[in-house]
Amino acid sequence: MRIVIAAIGKLRKGPEQELFDIYVKRLPWSVTVRDFAESGAGQDRRDREGERLLKAVPSGATIIALDEHGTAMDSVGFADRLKGWRDAGIGDVAFLIGGADGHGSEVRKRADLLLSFGPMTWPHLMVRGMLAEQLYRASTIIAGHPYHRA
Repeated sequence: MRIVIAAIGKLRKGPEQELFDIYVKRLPWSVTVRDFAESGAGQDRRDREGERLLKAVPSGATIIALDEHGTAMDSVGFADRLKGWRDAGIGDVAFLIGGADGHGSEVRKRADLLLSFGPMTWPHLMVRGMLAEQLYRASTIIAGHPYHRA
């Protein structure tokens, strides 16, 4: 399985990038990151950003949009979902991280899953590290490794 992370906002050198890199290096799956600068102001900002995110998604990929109003799941449930997609032959899974205003209607419509990391709003730089850690945790749950102790 290949993972694509498409995000609005550039990740610069620093602790957020280091945290992200620590977990991505541990993953058994290949990870491609595509990040895009935030769009200017305006009512259609979310739609413009969404168009760029969706262009980064490989054809046939399962799309997960990270969204504060999405479904919250525990780590085992997330691992089960990834395992199910893998076992169903899904080759690419794309995680979309929106900008400050969230996702536009087209991203929300095209997403196979709206996934929430809880009801709080998280900065997109932190979300990348949290996503990388949860992907690593899911891979260890799938493999039966003792990293996850819940």
